[in-house]
Amino acid sequence: MATRDAPPSALLLMAPGCAHCPVVLEGLVQLIEKGKLGRLEVVNILAHPERAQEVGTRSVPWTRIGPFELSGALTAGELAQWVTRAAEGTGIGAYYGHLLEDRKLDRVVAMIRETPATLNDLLSLLEDKDTPMAVRIGVGAVMEELQASGLISEALPELMRLAESDDPALRADACHYLGLSGDSAARPALEARLQDEDAEVREIAAESLALLDTEPGEPTQ
Repeated sequence: MATRDAPPSALLLMAPGCAHCPVVLEGLVQLIEKGKLGRLEVVNILAHPERAQEVGTRSVPWTRIGPFELSGALTAGELAQWVTRAAEGTGIGAYYGHLLEDRKLDRVVAMIRETPATLNDLLSLLEDKDTPMAVRIGVGAVMEELQASGLISEALPELMRLAESDDPALRADACHYLGLSGDSAARPALEARLQDEDAEVREIAAESLALLDTEPGEPTQ
């Protein structure tokens, strides 16, 4: 990740006739002029289709800012936010949200497998009231993809904290994910939720405890 002493670089893939490309280009140029970006590379993919193949995209505008690969139209304000995140080494949770909105579930799963500590960044999306429902569903899909990996155990402290949230929906989600962990260390947190004031939380906690009791390879009910 870039530091404040070395502003991040950006790459923009665009094409003639793209309605949103000039807007993104203008926003990036403004950030260059303000010293927020250290370098900007702009590529016309009609002239250089190999660049689009290299990054695995067929649509434009496509923007890379530091480690963040972003598809579609971005406002000047959004571009500035991503530049700040790249410069400060933050924003992984927001990036996971962007990817899930863009239906890039596999990319999120791959990144978490590579850096398990970022699973907490994914879970942070659940506490944000502005997180879209599609992203929340995506978080659940990621957790289910990770069920057999053992990686969910890395996030047990965070999930236990979420299981005590004031929000019953968040407690229910946390209980579900604690069950997916397959880790017996999740048992006390789940047992505590058997007395939860919310019926759905109690039900999911019981189901998750039963899941913990299931032997590997044994079908669940």
